[in-house]
Amino acid sequence: MGLELGLSVVVGFLIGSWLDEWLDTKPWFLLVFGVSGIIAGYRSIFRLVKRVQADSEQKHDSPSSS
Repeated sequence: MGLELGLSVVVGFLIGSWLDEWLDTKPWFLLVFGVSGIIAGYRSIFRLVKRVQADSEQKHDSPSSS
């Protein structure tokens, strides 16, 4: 979970930094892709939490087999 957030942010900043160097537009692409990476990381964590909650509710609602 933490790896997903961290990688999303790092990849976003790396892509932005590379584009800024290539196009000589510092710091615009770094900011755009950095923020996009942060949003993507939090979005993936949010989806994971929702999936875990749904699985938990499904297990809680199912009748026990004993």
